[in-house]
Amino acid sequence: MHRTRILILGGGFGGVYAAFEMEKHLARRPDVEVTLITRDNFFLFTPMLHEVAAGDLELSTIVNPLRKLLRRVNTFVGTVEAIDLDARVVQVSHGFDGHTHDLPYDQLVLALGSSTNFFGLPGVERCALTVKSLADAVALRNRLIAHLEEASSECAAGARHPLMTFVVAGGGFAGVETLGGINDFARDALRFFPNLREDHLRMVLVTPDALILPELGPKLGAYAQRKLAARGVEIITGVRVRGVEHDLVTLSDGRAIKASTLVWTAGTCPNPLVASLPMQTRNGRITVDEYLAVPGRPGVWALGDCALVPDRRTGGFHPPTAQHALREGRTVARNVAASVLGGTPRPFRFSTLGQLATIGRRTGVANVFGIRFSGFLAWWLWRTIYLSKLPRLEKKVRVALDWTLDLCFAKDFACTASGPAPAGRGVRVEIAAPGRALAGAGAS
Repeated sequence: MHRTRILILGGGFGGVYAAFEMEKHLARRPDVEVTLITRDNFFLFTPMLHEVAAGDLELSTIVNPLRKLLRRVNTFVGTVEAIDLDARVVQVSHGFDGHTHDLPYDQLVLALGSSTNFFGLPGVERCALTVKSLADAVALRNRLIAHLEEASSECAAGARHPLMTFVVAGGGFAGVETLGGINDFARDALRFFPNLREDHLRMVLVTPDALILPELGPKLGAYAQRKLAARGVEIITGVRVRGVEHDLVTLSDGRAIKASTLVWTAGTCPNPLVASLPMQTRNGRITVDEYLAVPGRPGVWALGDCALVPDRRTGGFHPPTAQHALREGRTVARNVAASVLGGTPRPFRFSTLGQLATIGRRTGVANVFGIRFSGFLAWWLWRTIYLSKLPRLEKKVRVALDWTLDLCFAKDFACTASGPAPAGRGVRVEIAAPGRALAGAGAS
């Protein structure tokens, strides 16, 4: 019996939610085979990554094993090496020895996600920490703890200020939420280090915009900026990071900050594999029609960060956010089912419901259905909404328990690395979380 083979490339929001929907429409059929190809055997709930870095959540609470989430869709753990659109074959490396498999397809869904863009700035890719994967969050938390321990020692008194200075580049959601979390974490930890004082700690946020969180508008951006400044965060606006070398972060206005840690959240770019594909792209993203199909390539679909999805309502394009990606995944799955089984595809139609961000200390900012508000209510709404979106009841309960315990007890300040604790000093940290399966996240 001929089987229709459907490949989904990427285990982020778009790819996983496409697989969820295909379980309902296609995976039960004996003549259809659906396979999700992903670098990791789990789905990472990335909106909560900064809470792992800040010690608010245990690392296992925001990961869901794909074999528990998907009962009928096959999971292939490997790295996509090449895509031959003419031969309709995907080459995937797999196993401890990195051998390759050639996987043929009839329908192909590209949900390859994005990667970090360092813009070729000197020293940044080598020295900076990122916050895109579970390993990144663990590495950042370990860096914070290791630097507190080192700065607390008597022999490090002369190097205390660079060790205790943390620079975050990027004033968007990722940068602000990360800085708000690690600022609370570090300041809460100071009482356990008798040799350290508040004036030793310096948290700096660098953004090229006039205000942080420009997506939420000037009022909420100004509110968030005032709150962070009141908590000891130094915010430098209208400036970019120009480079980093030997514990020195240089800025575009000529200033230099002595800091052993730079956290980079200032740019993303589509998966490099997309650039090698013979299809129309714009700014590195695949152009698709309103049905999320790739023009001129029958049976090929694209969504999420690697796709440029037209918004017929505004005349522009849909933003590459998680709330759009998961709905694009559902739309693609339904349109693939229509293509395979015979039916009418439906265009992707969605408007942003709202945007929320936490800035630490049970404070947040939000714009929901055009209504802007801030403070404790916004923080509570952020937690409520994201808790409801987290897959599986077990994980929801674990996260709720962690948050409840966090109200009653101090955070743990123990490194959870499987190797030597990160020492910083201008060297990028590559460290694995406990359990080999939890190293890394996102789309292949």
